[in-house]
Amino acid sequence: MIIHDPNEIEKRSMEIIESELNTFVPEENKAVVKRVIHCTADFDYARNLVFSPGAVAKALDAFRSGCDIVTDTQMARSGINKAAAAKLGCEIHCFMSDPDIAAAAKERGCTRAEASMEKAASLDRPLIFVIGNAPTALLKLKELTDEGKLYPKLVIGVPVGFVNVIESKEAILDSGLTYIVAKGRKGGSNVAAAIVNAIMYQLTR
Repeated sequence: MIIHDPNEIEKRSMEIIESELNTFVPEENKAVVKRVIHCTADFDYARNLVFSPGAVAKALDAFRSGCDIVTDTQMARSGINKAAAAKLGCEIHCFMSDPDIAAAAKERGCTRAEASMEKAASLDRPLIFVIGNAPTALLKLKELTDEGKLYPKLVIGVPVGFVNVIESKEAILDSGLTYIVAKGRKGGSNVAAAIVNAIMYQLTR
């Protein structure tokens, strides 16, 4: 039978994921893991998504207290549910297309992602960082936090690719920050958005 109702499609998808999930996932992390599997159809994420202690609970507290989101791509920004963010009073920032970021990156010989993270450090709201594409964004985040210029409430570190990817994720895993990281090469902007949506939905649905 073909299902046409979007809500029923999602409900049935989650039931299938639950029935086929053969890896133990702590209950507090399960909504995030299932949402990522839902958007990728890849059960590897049940094993390679790693959470710092209490990461989801701390992120929920951050949203309740008032925080903004910074992404490393317009694609990740587009994938974040705007209605859920609005309910939480949360603004979503992506500086990658800003002319000043392009100019700064060219002048300094760095990536736009690095320059974007530096610009984010000037925001005066608590921040959750959602990184799905640029490993240099993660490396710059680590540098800025080490220098006391940034205090992220959560770092979602799931860039995809082959160069600097594993190293950047390991830097976050060793940072002492609150994080959700996809170990290895897998990830992407869709995964990053799915993670933040899964957290927000626990407060808005």
